[in-house]
Amino acid sequence: MFSSHAGFRYRTLAAMRSCQQGTPMNYRGRFAPSPTGDLHFGSLVTATASYLDARANNGQWLLRIEDVDKTRTVPGAADQILHTLEAFGFAWDGPVWMQSQRDAAYLAALEQLAARGLLYPCQCSRSQIAAAAVHSLTDGSLLYPGTCRPVKGSMHVLTEFAPSAAWRLRVDDQRVICFDDLLQGTFCEQLGLEVGDFVLRRADGLFAYQLAVVVDDAEQGVNAVVRGADLLGSTARQMYLQQCLGYPQPVYAHLPLATDAYGKKWSKKRLAPALQPAEAGLLLWHALRFLGQPVPDELAGAAPGELWNWALQHWALAQVPHCITLRTPAALI
Repeated sequence: MFSSHAGFRYRTLAAMRSCQQGTPMNYRGRFAPSPTGDLHFGSLVTATASYLDARANNGQWLLRIEDVDKTRTVPGAADQILHTLEAFGFAWDGPVWMQSQRDAAYLAALEQLAARGLLYPCQCSRSQIAAAAVHSLTDGSLLYPGTCRPVKGSMHVLTEFAPSAAWRLRVDDQRVICFDDLLQGTFCEQLGLEVGDFVLRRADGLFAYQLAVVVDDAEQGVNAVVRGADLLGSTARQMYLQQCLGYPQPVYAHLPLATDAYGKKWSKKRLAPALQPAEAGLLLWHALRFLGQPVPDELAGAAPGELWNWALQHWALAQVPHCITLRTPAALI
C-alpha cells in the first residue's frame, strides 16, 4: 500500500481518500508569508485557500509575518504584503504577529527542551555535514550524521551557547512520524534515518524556522494549517517538536505548488511577478480555478468583492487537486 517518494512513504490515491481527517472545531487557520519580497501568484493561491477554508468553517484567519530569518528580510516587504492583502480583499482576525519580536518565546521553548536533555550544541560546518551525509532532504538540507550527538541523557544548558555552535534537537531514532494530510494522503517518516537531529537555533544565533513556526502555531491556537506542498517535508519534524513540547497537533492540508513552464516552483527566485492590485479580480479568478473551484467564466476580472461572495458560498477543499505540483495558468506566465 505504501510507495516511496521524496524521502517519504505514502499511500496510494484510494487509501488517501479513505483516511482523511475532519476539520477541527473552533477552526483557527493562518497565512504566514516571509517578507523576502512581494507576494506573487503562489502566495495568492495559499492565502486564498487558507482564507476560504477558515471562513467556510466559521473560523478565524490569522496573519503572521515569518521574519525569523532576519538575514533574508527585505526592508518594507512586510508593509507591502499587508497592503497587497488588503487590496485583494483579505480581512484577517486579530493583530499581525511578527516572528522577529518573539525571541523570548522561542528561547523559553529551547530552555524547556534543554531541561529534558533533548538539545545539544553542534559545531559541524555545512561542508563537514555534506561530506558525511548519505542524502539530502526535500527542503534542500542535509541528513545530519550525528557527529556531535552526545551520549543519551547528557544535559546541556543554553548558557553554553557559543557563536560557532548551533543547537540541535535529538530525535528518537526508532520513532516513525505519520500524518494524514487532507490533500496529499498519509505520509510517514522515520526522522532518525531520513532527517537526523535538526537545528533549532543556528550558529549565528538566529532561531530556526522549524522552532518558530511550531511555537507560534501553538501560542496562536492554530489547529488547521493550509499551506504549500513545499513544506510537506517539514511537517514530520514539526510534529515531533510539537510532541516534545506537549503541543496539540493541527490538521494539515498541503496545496499543489504553482510551477513554471519547466516544472519549477514559480517563486520570487524564478522571477514570478509581484501581485498587482489593479489585476486583483483576474488574479483571484485564476487562483480559484487553480484550486479546482468551478468559478464561472463571466466572473473573470470581476471586482474582488464579487469573487469573494461567490467563493465563500462555493468553497470546497475536497475539489483542490490532490497533487504536489500544478502548472501555473499560461496566461500568467
